[in-house]
Amino acid sequence: MNQTIGSGGPHDEGRGSEHPENYEDVTVYGLDSDVEQRLLLAHNECTFIWSNKEGWPVGVIMSYVWRDGCFWLTASGQRARIAAVRRDPRVCVVVTSTGSPLPRNKAVTWKGTCEVLDDRPTKDWFYRELAEAINGGDNSAARAFREFLDSPRRVVLKVVPTQRIGYDGAKMGRATAEWIAERTRKDDDS
Repeated sequence: MNQTIGSGGPHDEGRGSEHPENYEDVTVYGLDSDVEQRLLLAHNECTFIWSNKEGWPVGVIMSYVWRDGCFWLTASGQRARIAAVRRDPRVCVVVTSTGSPLPRNKAVTWKGTCEVLDDRPTKDWFYRELAEAINGGDNSAARAFREFLDSPRRVVLKVVPTQRIGYDGAKMGRATAEWIAERTRKDDDS
């Protein structure tokens, strides 16, 4: 079951206009689900985080595609992260709006479980999707990249999300501006 934190959903309605005296609780500035979907589909770069043998969190920037409610990524099977997720499938994916067509200061973090797949049908559709996402309509570049990806040890990672943490800095900025304006009015009235 997906658990949502800072979703910006109905249970958060109106809370974004409240401004605490500090920023102790930023969950009131959740990322709306429609904005999240636009972000996940418009972007193709994330931070992928897993735990190593010693239990330390480790993360790298990876390309991804968001399809069917899951993150799909790839790496060569001899990478340490592949052995790590086979040992412990609990991972995390972080996507920010930096570098995307969306305004900055938007982010979503998903905890999830990771499956390592190496079947031909998965590789075929995923390589095509990733190549198109990265090469944005350049068919010859996408075809070349697809061929490059299809190496003997390459695997596909499927991250099934389980818990979401969303943040929209624009909501925080608006709430702060409203709070400052209200405080200034109160001070002027005194």
